Amino acid sequence: MMGLLSGLQGAASAVASGHRQGSRRSSVGADLNNRPPPPGEEDETSVLDEEQGSIIMSMISQLRIGMDLSKVSFPTFVLEPRSMLERITDFMSHPELVFGAEEDPNPEERFLKVLQYYLSGWHIKPKGVKKPYNPVLGEFFRCHYDYPNGTQGFYIAEQVSHHPPISAYFYISPANKLRICGELRPKSKFLGNSVATVMEGENRVFLMGKPEDGEYVISMPNMYARGILFGSLILELGDLCTAKCEATGMVSDVDFKTKGFFSGTYNAIAGKIKRDGVEVGTLEGRWSHQLQYTPTKTGEKRTVFDAATESKNVTSKTVAPEEEQELNESRRLWSKLTAAIAAKDMEAATTAKCAVEDAQREAARKRIQANGKHVTRFFEQRSDGLWVPKILNKLPADAPADEIVKIVKEWIWAPRPATPSLTVATDTPASSSHASPTKESTTSSSPVQHRVGSSFTL
Repeated sequence: MMGLLSGLQGAASAVASGHRQGSRRSSVGADLNNRPPPPGEEDETSVLDEEQGSIIMSMISQLRIGMDLSKVSFPTFVLEPRSMLERITDFMSHPELVFGAEEDPNPEERFLKVLQYYLSGWHIKPKGVKKPYNPVLGEFFRCHYDYPNGTQGFYIAEQVSHHPPISAYFYISPANKLRICGELRPKSKFLGNSVATVMEGENRVFLMGKPEDGEYVISMPNMYARGILFGSLILELGDLCTAKCEATGMVSDVDFKTKGFFSGTYNAIAGKIKRDGVEVGTLEGRWSHQLQYTPTKTGEKRTVFDAATESKNVTSKTVAPEEEQELNESRRLWSKLTAAIAAKDMEAATTAKCAVEDAQREAARKRIQANGKHVTRFFEQRSDGLWVPKILNKLPADAPADEIVKIVKEWIWAPRPATPSLTVATDTPASSSHASPTKESTTSSSPVQHRVGSSFTL
């Protein structure tokens, strides 16, 4: 074990001096690992400068193989400037792919539309390896969408647990008869030259116009940040993602393939779609580029998702300006950190990050002293352990869309009933890229871009 730790620290030292260390077993392997990405793949990797390498060296010196990383503080330069609660909205970027699915009489086609909607959320990502902020207990993010067809969608996410970390989220578009619930339970481990994040939790898609289908339940692939000690830094998705609809007998195991050392490509997936155990089609392609579906009966391959085309159709989300947000709403809570990252001021970023984390620890200490318990605001845990919005059973099944919209808006944007459990010492919200009433257009080239609107109205 001591030899292993010495090796890790030696590799970290090489990172700090600006030289990525290759394996002694093969100079060819080392050359391959340090080779620039092929044309068109530049956004998949990133290389650290000398200062960043020194910080990584300091962090790695604390790590052990198999170590749980939930309590390890990552350097601010690897942070994507938004909370995980907001990052989840990437999966609400292409709801039009599943809008109207309830009208299709073919259960195979309905299942495929739900699956292609889910897979379309992965192509929106920052360049290289970036990690969103870890949400703190009681933090929440809310927004709404205005679609080209005159309808709306609403989203709310809340950090319902800190140890273990659990993020619960809810999306609904009443007029388009779509509802999505889910939770993320990430668990990260250090594996040597990579960090693995096991993405426990699930997405539950419900077609409100086809209630007899029940929920379409979709699990998530795992994430791997590779090249921490040597080679280029890259974030990959790997392992199986399972989608199923028990009512119709539809199921699919989608294999997210990681790139091989000598062959393969980034972001490849392959999967079989079955109904009652019988294969009805196959899915293949790259989630960052194109996905094709081939039905078993006809053998005629068709494109079900094209990132180049669909990235032009992402509907902006509308978020209240920070000065109108509550203290523990994501953008206001992390505003100083976001501003510091935008200014490339890593010292200020570290200070801002620590301020939020210290406030969380202080709030936890006070709860323990008072024998208190954190009370979630928007979500509740069912007897089966899943988290659902507290409003779920209050939504009338046969009510007009306008009535449901009114109920949802009043619930998500209701004034806070009690004093926030988490506050960070601040004067006015720090100036940042989130100025004034904003509409955000999410793209893969820039994780946080905004268009200024005339007013924040629902």
